[in-house]
Amino acid sequence: MRILLVEDEPELASALRTALRRHDMVVDHASSLLEAEDYAEAEGYDAILLDRQLPDGDGLTLVPKLRGRGNATPVLVLTARSDTSDKVDGLDMGADDYLAKPFAFEELLARLRALLRRPANVQTQVIRAGDLAFDFGHREVSVRGEPMTLPRRELLVLEALLKRTGRMVQRTSLMEAVFGLDDEIQSNALDTHVSRLRRKLAEAACGVEINGVRGVGYLLRETS
Repeated sequence: MRILLVEDEPELASALRTALRRHDMVVDHASSLLEAEDYAEAEGYDAILLDRQLPDGDGLTLVPKLRGRGNATPVLVLTARSDTSDKVDGLDMGADDYLAKPFAFEELLARLRALLRRPANVQTQVIRAGDLAFDFGHREVSVRGEPMTLPRRELLVLEALLKRTGRMVQRTSLMEAVFGLDDEIQSNALDTHVSRLRRKLAEAACGVEINGVRGVGYLLRETS
């Protein structure tokens, strides 16, 4: 799951990035409207967390620009402006939800999950392959009903592959799903995570395996 965080307060941005990553999300951070617009156009995001008071203008002005270009990415506005009129303005301009600062991270996470559960954004909450099940709403993996715990990067690899079960996922697409734009990435990092995940799936005998084509990408397929 990839999130664009648009926030110009360094401490808050850092805290939110850390917290979201702990919930198995890839987070890109923009600190201005211009940067946010560039990111939103260049990358595919599952949701955007958008501050209003940015150094180069009202963050809310980004929403109609995106909608006008056919970009329907869910937008959750985060702002110190809590008046009803401000919330109405935000929703009328195309935002999907509005959360006033200060807020509890648990509420932010719950609202984010609610956005991602909407039919336009998620076709199904649980994807199954073989004896493996991935609950996207709760970020949980199970094998024959028993929990399977995976590190964040491996979980992100599995998510990207499961969404295209039986089809090749290009390396570039996997890299985008697993790493943020400012992550320091070693040349073999992706292959290392895939290798570890492949071994764990084999040990769990869950009826799926990961195949790769050198230099091209990987695919997950059912074996039974």
